[in-house]
Amino acid sequence: MFIVGGLQKTTLLDFPKKIAAIVFTQGCNFRCGYCHNPELLSFSENNSEQKNSLTEEDVLNFLQKRKGKLDGIVITGGEPTLQSGLYDFIKKVKSLNFLVKLDTNGTNSEILKKLIDEKFLDYIAMDIKSPIEKYQKITNVNVKTENILKSIELIKNSGIDYEFRTTVLKSQLKLEDFEEIGKMINGATCYYLQKFVPSKIYDEKLLTEQNYTDIEFNQICEILKKYVNVVEIR
Repeated sequence: MFIVGGLQKTTLLDFPKKIAAIVFTQGCNFRCGYCHNPELLSFSENNSEQKNSLTEEDVLNFLQKRKGKLDGIVITGGEPTLQSGLYDFIKKVKSLNFLVKLDTNGTNSEILKKLIDEKFLDYIAMDIKSPIEKYQKITNVNVKTENILKSIELIKNSGIDYEFRTTVLKSQLKLEDFEEIGKMINGATCYYLQKFVPSKIYDEKLLTEQNYTDIEFNQICEILKKYVNVVEIR
């Protein structure tokens, strides 16, 4: 089953250097307070319980009509690897000759390895929530952190274009935490710091959060550049 939570027909920003559509999947196994897609968090493989009426077939029909106009698709969520039908959906998308970017939190290293081994992915973006010892605090769930670490290594050694990225809240991540994140992803090619934007989020108590200053963000970048080739702020 592949449960679609939404479809954005065009993006020039989410798949580097490509024109793409975004497919949002329903359901996530994390409960990060700053999540900006809270409507996608709940999950059921009973389609009748989902508010969105889009189906996998609808998305594939749309892509068929957009051949020659789109380079690829971004599959995001929610957490796409919760979908039991993810592999088959991507296989169908690849058969239409579209590039595929996958956004993931890295909890399902098994399906990630399968997709990499089958050469079904053209770009991977993995969220790094925090140093590994703080994952439960940030995500508000129990996390098999060994899967997070496995996914990091799989992605680094995949031969596929990728990025790691972290949404930064000053109250959640201290300066010393970024040293630990750097060690976690040591040798990575690309890492983005995403400034927290208070808007529609899962935990509205965070709407009053303060960001690090630009000077502090630059300090964070200098810490991370000891471990990662390219570090940028979004």
